[in-house]
Amino acid sequence: MMRKNLVLVATMCTLLFAFVVGEVYGADLALGKRVFQSRCAFCHGQKGDGNGYADFVYKTNEKGKIWKLYPRDFTQGVFRFRSTSTGSLPTDEDLIRLVKVGIPRSSMPPTRDLSDAERKAVVDYIKTLSKRWKDEGQGTAIEIGKKPEWVGSPESVEKGAQVWKDMKCWECHGEKGRGDGTKSDELKDDQKKAILPFDFTIGALKRGTTDEDIYLAYTTGLDGSGMPSYEDSLDNEKRWHLVSYTKKLMGKIK
Repeated sequence: MMRKNLVLVATMCTLLFAFVVGEVYGADLALGKRVFQSRCAFCHGQKGDGNGYADFVYKTNEKGKIWKLYPRDFTQGVFRFRSTSTGSLPTDEDLIRLVKVGIPRSSMPPTRDLSDAERKAVVDYIKTLSKRWKDEGQGTAIEIGKKPEWVGSPESVEKGAQVWKDMKCWECHGEKGRGDGTKSDELKDDQKKAILPFDFTIGALKRGTTDEDIYLAYTTGLDGSGMPSYEDSLDNEKRWHLVSYTKKLMGKIK
């Protein structure tokens, strides 16, 4: 009899816990939906499919070429700016960071006025828009490790320039990193929409400007764009040399 009572109590506690968690999670999703509708849907659309009122923005480069920038389609579950390996979903922290600081040189603004709870809630809501999140779950952040002391040195810049040449980065980004490579007019994203390669000489990188940000861009790649991951094709040392050369192109070192 005692054992049956204990089992009954344990079952009731489990059900109560599940109910409370469900209620809290439901409340968080409701908050996230409200934040999304008020702050995100104008561009990303009510369904998160990128078909909002501002479904694209015209931009032009120094050569006078005009192209369109499209909001992220969250229903596809593909994200460019991650700390995870290519083909993986980002971590929650990746998305919360993007919501907070925005994306430089794009139409994605920062939302520093939102609370931490609101940012977490809207990220949880975004994750309901694609079944990838249920099927796969968030990825695992890549361990960057300690940055080598020689990053940014003349010797590292020279080695990075050779990596740039060997990996044919110049075909898209150009010899001087101006985004004017021989294939720069041919690039399309995974939705077959025309894109331009990044011009390293005119400002901040979209994912950030620290050495670690640059390293991650080369390591993770930018899923959904023409930018590949070098996690498997370049060893750790060569990726850091590429960071050095990129800093040179950006004018951060002489």
